[in-house]
Amino acid sequence: MRILVACEYSGRVRDAFIKRGHDAMSCDLLPTESPGPHYQGDVRDILGERWDIIIAHPPCTYLSNAGAKHLFRGHELNEARYQEGLKAKAFFMLFIESDCASVCIENPIPSKIYELPPYTQIVQPYYFGEPAQKKTCLWLKGLPALKPSCIVEPLSNCHDAGTWFMKGGKDRQKNRARTFQGIADAMAEQWGCYPRREAQEVKNL
Repeated sequence: MRILVACEYSGRVRDAFIKRGHDAMSCDLLPTESPGPHYQGDVRDILGERWDIIIAHPPCTYLSNAGAKHLFRGHELNEARYQEGLKAKAFFMLFIESDCASVCIENPIPSKIYELPPYTQIVQPYYFGEPAQKKTCLWLKGLPALKPSCIVEPLSNCHDAGTWFMKGGKDRQKNRARTFQGIADAMAEQWGCYPRREAQEVKNL
């Protein structure tokens, strides 16, 4: 199958699918951190191609509920930030509204003010063998919910001092954006044959 992993520079989800024999490509404005098929540029350039699955990690800076506190100055709406959020929502919706039948969009819990569609499920890294906490929403179209593959005890809350999530430095935002390997592997394992299997079942009816 052809898999597009949008807004990914780490290559983790892409490589998890490639290891299982799929034709996967990542796309981001940044270069890939892991050698492999990667389109460096605007995902809209290639979104209209034929893809069996699209997995997207659109920027969450303006959409996340965690950033909602910046939307109001005093009791007045920060209009400039709100408009940036609307642009981010429009980009987010590109993936839901794409012609691809099987889509996953990953983002934190969104701010209610932008009225995004309801997310399908929430996952945590420790559901998939990673002893960390990072509550993540998945919006799914034509794909089943991810099933926990290896539940472990999280070592600490992600907001605790000294954790990977709270460490500063110039790469802080990039580190937070990387998909945990356990989640990437679960996506490839559970979804790698799903559209193909469903198509065969329909053909056999």
